[in-house]
Amino acid sequence: MTETLTGDHPFGRELDMRELARRFAGCRQWEDRLRQIIMLAKALPALPEALKTPESLLTGCENRVWLGYQRLSDGTLHFFADSDGRIVKGLLAIVLAGVEGKTPQQLYLRDPLAPFDDLGLRAELSVSRASGLAAIAGRINAIVAASNAE
Repeated sequence: MTETLTGDHPFGRELDMRELARRFAGCRQWEDRLRQIIMLAKALPALPEALKTPESLLTGCENRVWLGYQRLSDGTLHFFADSDGRIVKGLLAIVLAGVEGKTPQQLYLRDPLAPFDDLGLRAELSVSRASGLAAIAGRINAIVAASNAE
């Protein structure tokens, strides 16, 4: 897709992985990290209803999750996402910080969930949230593969 930018958000630009690392550095307990995740959810704008399509709706998540993308004219990918679950929306924001604005070639060899390892969060996620994140990573990997084939 190479249409006009929609589903705009600050992740990957103003809120990149360096900024997230800074925010999480002072969090010593899970409750502190969870508070940061909820703050990130608040920074991710609601997705316009027009982008909440059956094609962007993921299966395998407890909450409803939408994840879509656009290929921009410079070859980078713009991802947009939303969830009706507050914590899941914060987790989506972390994923977006790691993948937004990169080319398919840059994303090809990178695990979309690496930011959770970088931030020390993956081990603290419940089995159901980890399963939902696996579905999100699967969709991103499918998008990257399709974009590399274009």
